[in-house]
Amino acid sequence: MVVGVDEVMAELAAMLRGARTPKVHDWLVNYVVKKSPHSEDLRQAWLADPDPVVASAGWALTTEGVAKKPEGLDLPALLDTVEAQMKDAPERLQWAMNHCLAQIGIEHAQYRSRAIGIGELLGVLKDYPTAPDCTSPYAPIWINEMVRRQTVR
Repeated sequence: MVVGVDEVMAELAAMLRGARTPKVHDWLVNYVVKKSPHSEDLRQAWLADPDPVVASAGWALTTEGVAKKPEGLDLPALLDTVEAQMKDAPERLQWAMNHCLAQIGIEHAQYRSRAIGIGELLGVLKDYPTAPDCTSPYAPIWINEMVRRQTVR
């Protein structure tokens, strides 16, 4: 039996909607969806999904693209969306958007100051408790630390 693209995408979407615990959700996105030939179509569909948990998967796939395949992504538009929506986003979606913001700042020097500025403006995760010797998830600190580590190598 040959399974069509639409059926595969529908099955992955159903699995994602059923994976409500963060560890299962992250595992599914990172070890199944990211390896799927349909990940770009799913990324686009999930970014626009009204369910913030599903949308967070779209942002996770976008973050992967920012780091590994940025061609085809509109980084300034992503920064605009983060700036407009991240502060009031539900927690899981906010985390995913923040990760994308940091990844843009880390990987793309031409957008670094804008990413840091957005992080400072929004203040998302600024007061997040961080263990000693760990990097804060607050985007300006995260970006600066990861860039510093890249230059030390």
